[in-house]
Amino acid sequence: MNRTSQRLAAIAPSATLAVDSKAKAMKAAGENVVGFGAGEPDFPTPVHIVDAAIEACRDPKNHRYSPAGGLPELKQAIADKTKRDSGYAVEAAQVLVTNGGKHAVYTAFAALCDPGDEVLLPAPYWTTYPESITLAGGVPVVIETGDETGFKVTVDQLEAARTERTKVLLFVSPDNPSGAVYTPAEVAAIGEWAVEHGVWVVTDEIYEHLTYGAHEFASMPTLVPDLAEQCLVVNGVAKTYAMTGWRVGWMIGPTDVVKASSNFQSHATSNVANVSQRAALAAVAGPLDDVVMMREAFTRRGTTMHGMLNDIDGVTCIEPQGAFYCFPNMSGLLGRDIGGSVAATTLELADLVLDQAKVAFVPGEAFGAPGYARFSFALGDADLEEGIRRLAELVG
Repeated sequence: MNRTSQRLAAIAPSATLAVDSKAKAMKAAGENVVGFGAGEPDFPTPVHIVDAAIEACRDPKNHRYSPAGGLPELKQAIADKTKRDSGYAVEAAQVLVTNGGKHAVYTAFAALCDPGDEVLLPAPYWTTYPESITLAGGVPVVIETGDETGFKVTVDQLEAARTERTKVLLFVSPDNPSGAVYTPAEVAAIGEWAVEHGVWVVTDEIYEHLTYGAHEFASMPTLVPDLAEQCLVVNGVAKTYAMTGWRVGWMIGPTDVVKASSNFQSHATSNVANVSQRAALAAVAGPLDDVVMMREAFTRRGTTMHGMLNDIDGVTCIEPQGAFYCFPNMSGLLGRDIGGSVAATTLELADLVLDQAKVAFVPGEAFGAPGYARFSFALGDADLEEGIRRLAELVG
């Protein structure tokens, strides 16, 4: 008899967290490691949000259970924020507050997928998506994209992959890991295709405020109102407000799906921690001044990293359009002598670079895109430049 269920035994560990953990372990051992692995802002949570949490800690009402689906005032604030930021008008009853964005993603697929239902999953994809789909009984159907198409999936590709078992499309813009941002016209075309064929869309909008240059975020259910009854929006405070450790996310959708998901959450986790919810309320109802400051820093860092990566012989990189990642093509470094070693895959290359240059990045295999790599520019300017310089010196 197996000691663990087949369902859990089949789960792959988070490659992004694995790389970050190894880098942190090396740092703890005294190694001078530059880590490009974890996707979280290096800024502290804004002061007014922390102050709200401190005040919440002192209020006895936050020491007790609260509604499993979220504090009513936070759900309303999320509905208001969604209308303000993306033009999508929803009611508080359509909002489920979750234990971070990952929990929202898992809940979305748990709500929609029966065993054997197919989920169209454009690659490169965030490492959690296929695992969440599989855990829910769904079948990920990977659709490959590359730098030659800007890492964007087309309607023709979606239609070619659609079968009678297709239930859901997972859509992300701005994208993790590629940094790609779909134009409003591209978003609308995909939404109209989904409506035509009765395909649900789970759209992850966690990086909505992090776009650069002329690139703009566009919310699919706003552009295609007919999609609202077959669309789930997942989001959270982690990236926008530098609150990765607070663990507050949400899912927005039709009331019947949200009610069923709230029932599910009532048994799985009960309510999200009240102090974190109060902090999230201060975040989503407050000003975006700190967000603007962080975006300006990310714009500068992304430009620097993009230029430095393209200066490395054997590396090509498209300009990041959103999120805070560069996703360079590293295939030109494979099969070359690097410090006396040869890497045949980007997985091997990542280990080689970490060991020899003390630089950590996530190999493309983690995202369904071997030959590529994800470099986060959510770290200080000096560390960023030092890390890419080490890489360039090692492979040069």
